[in-house]
Amino acid sequence: MLTNDTRIRNSKPATKAFRISDGRGLYLLVQPNGSKWWRFDYRRPTSGRNTLSLGVYPDVPLKLARERRDQFRQLVAAGVDPAYQRETQKVANANTFEAIAREWFLARESRWAKSHSSKIIARLEADLFPWLGKRAMESISAADVLSCLRRIEQRGAIDTAHRALQNCGQVFRYAVATSRAPRDPCGDLRGALIPVSHVHYPTIIDPCEIGALLRAIDAYGGSMIVRSALRLAPLVFVRPGELRAAEWKEVNFEKSEWRIRAERMKSRVQHIVPLSRQALAVLRDLWPLTGDCKHVFPGIRHLHVPMSENTVNVALRSLGYGKAQFTGHGFRSMASTYLNECGKWSSDVIERQLAHGERDEVRAAYNYAMHLPVRREMMQYWADELDRLRLRTSATLAHP
Repeated sequence: MLTNDTRIRNSKPATKAFRISDGRGLYLLVQPNGSKWWRFDYRRPTSGRNTLSLGVYPDVPLKLARERRDQFRQLVAAGVDPAYQRETQKVANANTFEAIAREWFLARESRWAKSHSSKIIARLEADLFPWLGKRAMESISAADVLSCLRRIEQRGAIDTAHRALQNCGQVFRYAVATSRAPRDPCGDLRGALIPVSHVHYPTIIDPCEIGALLRAIDAYGGSMIVRSALRLAPLVFVRPGELRAAEWKEVNFEKSEWRIRAERMKSRVQHIVPLSRQALAVLRDLWPLTGDCKHVFPGIRHLHVPMSENTVNVALRSLGYGKAQFTGHGFRSMASTYLNECGKWSSDVIERQLAHGERDEVRAAYNYAMHLPVRREMMQYWADELDRLRLRTSATLAHP
């Protein structure tokens, strides 16, 4: 006996579950809690009976439930067990690019900074999943991947195209390692993309101009919090995000060091910043103002969050330094260039202090304190050099 939408919609739960039949193996099971489940009862091609769920009413209306029942009846008539086909389809879906990519992402997400992981998943979802997501891994060729990357290139995002290729290759290598793909086709695309033109952050390396910048910072007329951030930035080599989100609990005045937690670092490895006498003086001067806050440089409007990511750059603009001339990132390259050119310090020591990423994650976890005694000497030398440059104005000023 066929049912109808009115009867289904008006059916009320009882103390026990009951069925509303629609014929040919389809019925609606009404549970005591009021939920209504579509069921399809059939005889397997081999032997015995079986029941499959077709969804929940009203998410699955009567018309759609009948369509699904008829599809399954056709399979049974052809000698195919619908339950077996459904399981086979689940396995096939688990081997799609999107399924494996999400599995790969979830396995690594906890080891990445939030800003880094959010960019990766956004890149996958926007640039790869729409075209490759539902494809089985073994069916994706190098040409298929290149077609996706060309779309990214066409909108001018050359760097994003290269990063998407890198992520795609990581997913394929994960699939190969877990026996769900025969090979990584991304290796065939070496040299196929438009080369990236690396744009370096603008910085200042002329000794006289460094001195002028430091004097401009000393004369900054804004808030003390921002002025302190500007004064500390040249002394610590850290990235702008690491500076603005600095927390007081990370600073150890007795040991003269700042230990940035691994989860706040781009490399996800703890980083030690030896604090020079000048850096300690900046922090001690600021302590009475923000020492009760979580962050060393809290926001102006909300003291429980760090200052805005644009604060330092806006302050530099107010001092007359345009974005093409100098940015918050420029303090790092300023120190790196000067120290490499002076010849007193090994490039390994400078790179370690800059916290440039270690390719081997295990090695990085053990190396965060490498060269620490020499780094302490270097950081104090750099702070003293900045003091010297601040006091000199001669255009002939040179490295000692």
